[in-house]
Amino acid sequence: MTYEHTFALKGNLVYAAVPGKLTTRYNAYLVCAGNQVAGIYDALPEPWAEIPVTDYQDRLIIPGLVDLHTHAPQFAFRGIGMDMELLKWLETYPFREEARYKDFIYANQAYDRFVAALTMSGTARAVIFATIHSPATLHLMEMLSETGLQAYVGKVSMDRNCPVPLREKTKAALEDAEQWLRQSTDRFPGIRPILTPRFVPSCSEKLMAGLGALSAAYDVPVQSHLSENRAEVHWVEELHPGRSYAGVYDQFGLLGNPKPCIMAHCVYCTEEELELMKNNGVFVAHCPQSNTNLASGIAPVRRMLRKGLRIGLGTDVAGGSSLSMFRAMSDAIQVSKLRRALLEEDEAFLTIPEVFYMATKGGGAFWGKAGSFEPGYAFDALVLDDTDLGFKGGLDLEQRLERIIYLSDDRNIRAKYVAGQRLF
Repeated sequence: MTYEHTFALKGNLVYAAVPGKLTTRYNAYLVCAGNQVAGIYDALPEPWAEIPVTDYQDRLIIPGLVDLHTHAPQFAFRGIGMDMELLKWLETYPFREEARYKDFIYANQAYDRFVAALTMSGTARAVIFATIHSPATLHLMEMLSETGLQAYVGKVSMDRNCPVPLREKTKAALEDAEQWLRQSTDRFPGIRPILTPRFVPSCSEKLMAGLGALSAAYDVPVQSHLSENRAEVHWVEELHPGRSYAGVYDQFGLLGNPKPCIMAHCVYCTEEELELMKNNGVFVAHCPQSNTNLASGIAPVRRMLRKGLRIGLGTDVAGGSSLSMFRAMSDAIQVSKLRRALLEEDEAFLTIPEVFYMATKGGGAFWGKAGSFEPGYAFDALVLDDTDLGFKGGLDLEQRLERIIYLSDDRNIRAKYVAGQRLF
């Protein structure tokens, strides 16, 4: 089979086909056919012998990174309010900022900065919260589509326990969500809608039931927050006595099975909730920097892995102050060490191969085949130059990757490919 869009990258390849183990290939050819990985070769065979090759020499080539949870409208005030806990911080900063996105001009200016930063980062695919405002959310989707990135974007829905400017009438909220689905589905190449109840405290039962029905009717996935903060969990217990936080979502068809679902944080989920999430195929978006900044806690990721849950990483801007998925990986390792030390748990902390898998194939599984260099996977790739990070003599590819995760920033990215297209 031949493709019009066929080429190869040459360099040092690092990827994680299975959790906890890196695959490395020195001076290898990574072939793209159409928008997928066709194979990895030490020398190009037929029918690839004459295809264009970009030789990146001693640089590392890794799969494009996947951010399973971030908030586009909060990018404007990242790094502010980091001395607060979640619920006070929401009232003080995110809710006030998101109310401004009713002004389309402001939304355009703010989203332009977010999209530009995301494009130049290591993120190839992202799952994004917008605001309750459909016009601004559609515009964000259009802007993202023009970059070549792949993303799910959600118009937020909420009808209680939030400031009046963001509090929708339940019927109107459902009508607006359905109209937005009709306007956005299959309209923006690479960008898909995802239903987004903000979290249980801000969504009435009627709203959640209606969103669950829309998810089923339009075959659309769901994203939300789950058990991020102790005060939040207690609030849900008061609002829905006798039901678990995850159980509330499940009751209204918002916890996966059959549609994919992402739940961010999951710091305080019970064993029963984790089992329910596993059975429903829920993706957990682990957001270590945000959980630290807002004093929420440390998610029991090792326990989740042992149970077989699907886990990716999220930056959770602006609870997290950086869009860097490299930072998300290093933070995930560091907080897992703190959890072991502080709780005296007899469980191993996370490793580089494990967090790298979460940031690539683990999160990429939300798209199906993404986040790896295995044949048939989407051709997402980052070319990384670690020359300025120190002497490379004696370091193998795994050690060089580890140093990149801890020391690099966007300036070390020399090229970025998403679904076979070079973005820069």
